[in-house]
Amino acid sequence: MAEPAELLALARTFGDTALERWERLVSLETPSADADRAAVFGAELATSLAATADRIEHPPGPGGDHLVAYWNGSGTADDGARPGHTLLVAHSDTVFPAGTIARRPFTLAEDGDTVTGPGVFDMKGSLVAVELAMELLSRTGAAPRRPVRLVVVNDEEIGSPDGSRLVAEHAEGAHAVLGLEPPLPGGALKIGRRGVARIRLSVRGVAAHAGLDAALGVSAIDELVDQLASLRAVAASFPDAALNVGMITGGTRANVVADHAEAEIGLRYASPETERALMKAVSEPKPVRERATLSTSTLSHRPAWAMNPANPLAAELVRLAGTLGLELPLGSSGGAGDTNLTGALGIPTADGLGPAGAGAHGEDEHASLSSLLERAALIAGFLQTH
Repeated sequence: MAEPAELLALARTFGDTALERWERLVSLETPSADADRAAVFGAELATSLAATADRIEHPPGPGGDHLVAYWNGSGTADDGARPGHTLLVAHSDTVFPAGTIARRPFTLAEDGDTVTGPGVFDMKGSLVAVELAMELLSRTGAAPRRPVRLVVVNDEEIGSPDGSRLVAEHAEGAHAVLGLEPPLPGGALKIGRRGVARIRLSVRGVAAHAGLDAALGVSAIDELVDQLASLRAVAASFPDAALNVGMITGGTRANVVADHAEAEIGLRYASPETERALMKAVSEPKPVRERATLSTSTLSHRPAWAMNPANPLAAELVRLAGTLGLELPLGSSGGAGDTNLTGALGIPTADGLGPAGAGAHGEDEHASLSSLLERAALIAGFLQTH
């Protein structure tokens, strides 16, 4: 077994290699729902992981193939390890459209540490860190103590409508889940996340001439506006709730009473109680107008993962980071991710193990090379002892 300091010292010799690999992954653009680009990226990732993994699978999905890699682990029944595997959760997709890399290429700043480019922070750097972590174990003659599974979904940025089933499948029987999302400011781990749901509310009304026969019509748009006002009032009654109407469509023209309208609604909540109240309100709407018909569909849903300051998995990661001379703050995220599911299920979960940086989804997205190397050593150190 390699000492943590040995792993960190070795990781720091991989700076140039990590940079080259990071640039390669960023250059392979992966906008969500682009099956062709997902396939190219998945093949690239699989080729690299095959150097250390015992098995790699490519589960198909509507937006292309996902990826699952397996390492068998070196533990035995008499070494004191409890049953179960370690689950690493990541994603390959980014929010940027294809072609962004031509305008904003991968760049290393003059400080020799900060890299910029689409997806460097969220979350191509995390994938480089995992590859390096496994390489560090291999180079030192060590191995993960337990079986390890790495799940890389290709639709996280749109709510993991298909990828969530893979996370749920591989979370079963896991003793710990490490999320590879970017950390909070200051490199803090995420030990809680607000839940989020995307709901489509559709209204059917009755079309009529807006001047001659307005009384014969039922405005779907008016009904939708009233429904949204009602939902906003429900959300306002909970301090940990937020509601955002992200899109509205409907009607045909100003002289026709609208017979259809719909809205896409984003809900956020920090507790299971608020989640239940919001989901009940949005899934059981009561028409204000007698002849209006309402229907809802859930586009994506992630449960709330309530923060537990005594999270034992996070405490162990903090302890391990201390042996590397690193500080590892803890916090809760206002955004949702795939670890919402595992945290809400009560599986020991810590997220934010990607390299430090900022600007996710924006023009100023950047991340730290030195942090990537440190995260790789931290992940390797955890896997060989836990």
